[in-house]
Amino acid sequence: MQRRVNIWSNIDWLTVAMYLVLVFLGWINIYAAVYNEDHHSIFDFSQRYGKQLIWIAAALVIAFIVFIIDINFYSYFAYIVYGLMIFLLIAVLIFGKEVHGAKSWFEIGRFRIQPAEFAKIATALVLARYLSSYNVQINTLKSYLRVAAIILIPSLLILLQNDTGSALVYFVFILVLYREGISESILLLGLFVVILFILALVLEKLIIIFLSIAIVFIIFWFLNRRLKNVGIGIGILFLTSAVLYGINEVLSMGLSYYYIILAALGISGLVYTILAIRYKIKNVALLLVFLIGSVLLTYSVDHVFNNFLEPHQQKRINVVLGLESDPYGVEYNVNQSKIAIGSGGLYGKGFLRGTQTKFDFVPEQSTDFIFCTIGEEWGFMGTFFVVSLFVFFLYRLIGIAERQRSPFSRIYGYGVVSVLFFHIVINIGMTIGLVPVIGIPLPFFSYGGSSLWAFTILLFIFLRLDASRLELLK
Repeated sequence: MQRRVNIWSNIDWLTVAMYLVLVFLGWINIYAAVYNEDHHSIFDFSQRYGKQLIWIAAALVIAFIVFIIDINFYSYFAYIVYGLMIFLLIAVLIFGKEVHGAKSWFEIGRFRIQPAEFAKIATALVLARYLSSYNVQINTLKSYLRVAAIILIPSLLILLQNDTGSALVYFVFILVLYREGISESILLLGLFVVILFILALVLEKLIIIFLSIAIVFIIFWFLNRRLKNVGIGIGILFLTSAVLYGINEVLSMGLSYYYIILAALGISGLVYTILAIRYKIKNVALLLVFLIGSVLLTYSVDHVFNNFLEPHQQKRINVVLGLESDPYGVEYNVNQSKIAIGSGGLYGKGFLRGTQTKFDFVPEQSTDFIFCTIGEEWGFMGTFFVVSLFVFFLYRLIGIAERQRSPFSRIYGYGVVSVLFFHIVINIGMTIGLVPVIGIPLPFFSYGGSSLWAFTILLFIFLRLDASRLELLK
C-alpha cells in the first residue's frame, strides 16, 4: 500500500524561502531599474514594478494550486500537456503578436502570454515520463530518436517564431540525459561540434582541418595504444598529399590546397580502411567518419552562419569573438551594461542611485539586463550575493533530485536544474559580454508574468513531487 504523508510538513521550506528571496530581490531591482520620481510609490500599478507585484501575487496562487494537485497528474497527463503546448506553439505562429521581431506572444487585451516559456515545463515532464517508463534503455537508437524528437519539436517551432534564445534553452536537456546514463561520447561530440563551429568562424579552414586530423590521430593512439599504427596512418596521409600536390604542380591544374587536402583525406582514408580490415585494426572506420564529419562541418559553418542567422545575430557573435566592433549598434547594450556594473565598484552606488539606470542608458534594463542594475546599485558584493544565492539554490535542487525515490521525479528535477542553470549562466554572461545577447530572462528577477509564472510552475511541480516522495514506497 502507498504511504500517505502530510505534504505540507514535507515541503522543502528552505528552497521555498530562497525562491521568495529571489522573487523579492527581483521586484526591488525592477523598481530600481524603472524608478521615476513622478511615480515613486513601489505599489504604483501603472508602472512595471506594480505590475510585477501582481504577477508575483498570481505566482504564489499558482504555486499553491500546483501543490494541491495530485502528484500522479504530472506523470499521467504529461503527454497531453506536451501536446497542448505544441498546439499553442503552432497557434502563436498564426495568431500571435510580434514583439521585438519575434512572433511569440498571445495578446488578450492588455495581457500578453508567451507559450515558449511554458513549453519548457511540458518538455521536462514528457522527458521524465518517457525516460522513467518501464524497459526504456537510453543508449539505443530508438531512444535517441524519441528523445531528440521530444526536445527538437518545441525548439524548432520556437525558432520559427524568431525567438532564437528560447529555442536554444531546450538543448540544455542533454545534461538530464547525461545524468540518466547517456554515453559520454555523445556529450563530448556535442561539445566538440560547438567548439569547432566557433573555431571555424575565427581560424582559417585549413588550420582547423589540420587540428581535426591531429585530434583524430591522438584519439586513435589512445584507443589502440600502438604508435606503429598511428605512424602508418600519418605516413599514408603525408605520402598521398605529396603525390597529389606534385601532380597538381606538374600538370598546372591550379587546385587549391583545400581540395588537395580533401582528396588526400579521402584516398588515404580508403587505403587505411582496407589495411585495417586486412590486419584487424579497430576503430578506423569510426574515426574516419568522425574526421569526414569534422571537415564537412568546418566547410558548412559559413553557409549556416550567413544563411540561417539574422544579420543582428551574426553581428552579436562576431562582436563577442572580437571579429567586429559595433559600439553604437548591437554592442551598445552590452557596453552600457558593463559600464553600469563596473561603475558600481565594491559596494555599489546605493539603492535608487544608479546613474546608468536613472538616465536609461541601458535598454531593456528591467528585463534581459536586470543584472546590471544589481551591479551598479549594489556593487561587487551585491552581485556576489545574488550569484552565490543562485549557486546554492541550484545545489539545493540537485540534492533534492538525488534523494527522490521515483525515477520520474529525479529526471524531472534535473530538468528543472538544467533549465534554471542555462538561464542564469547565459543571462549573466550576456550582461558582462561573455556570450552573445540572445534575449532570455534571469529567473525570478526579470520583469514579466510569463517567465515568472513558468519558472514558478517548473519549480513547484518539483517541490510537490519531493513533498510526496515517501508515498512512492510500496
